Amino acid sequence: MTPPAALVIGANGGIGRALVGELLPHYQVVAISRTAIDLEHPRLQCLEGGSTEEDIEQLLQQLAHLQGRITRVVICIGVLHQSEPHPMMPEKRLEDVNIQQLMHSAHVNTILPALWVAKLLPLAKGSQPCVMAVLSARVGSIGDNRLGGWYSYRSSKAALNMFLKTAAIEYSRRANNVKLLAFHPGTTDTDLSKPFQANVPRDKLFTPAFVARQLIGIMDGLSADGELSYLDWQGQPIVW
Repeated sequence: MTPPAALVIGANGGIGRALVGELLPHYQVVAISRTAIDLEHPRLQCLEGGSTEEDIEQLLQQLAHLQGRITRVVICIGVLHQSEPHPMMPEKRLEDVNIQQLMHSAHVNTILPALWVAKLLPLAKGSQPCVMAVLSARVGSIGDNRLGGWYSYRSSKAALNMFLKTAAIEYSRRANNVKLLAFHPGTTDTDLSKPFQANVPRDKLFTPAFVARQLIGIMDGLSADGELSYLDWQGQPIVW
């Protein structure tokens, strides 16, 4: 019997790799990353690319045979800081805000995930229930923002949430087998959080494997309802 298909986008990051490992026993997994993935498994297909709209369209052409078979999608694309090619750290003050960082954060955290969600509709549409999760962040919540700072990251994640909320409405009309989820993984021990782990209590710094299992469990409990859910790693709702 052919197993259901799962798609992990951004599969070479900490959470992405952990998700691939957790999904493989039960799914035929397609792992997509901008860089080569050094994983092998009979049920695993690894593809490179996805940095531009043209890349995404070409990758989806290679996945046309999975139309109607995809039951899990996780989009793990995101950036918080970087050293190359342009140094970038979360802004603490308004004086730190600059156009280059605002645009880069928007491109990686909002635009690329949005393009994937938009262009996946024909593949995800079908008779089988499909849950599509996108890594968001609690700091993307406008109602929960009490500390300020992190201007470009907060703004890009808030914009992502709005896009997903809007997309859920259209998916409910055109692919009502699909459930959309904006997921906050908590502080996870990955490269993205490395510079910010010093003050995180040990029991609040999660391994990628733990987060992957939590997310899969949450996705398994969701069903298509025409709404976007905005949940944390415990499955608890986050205010918009």
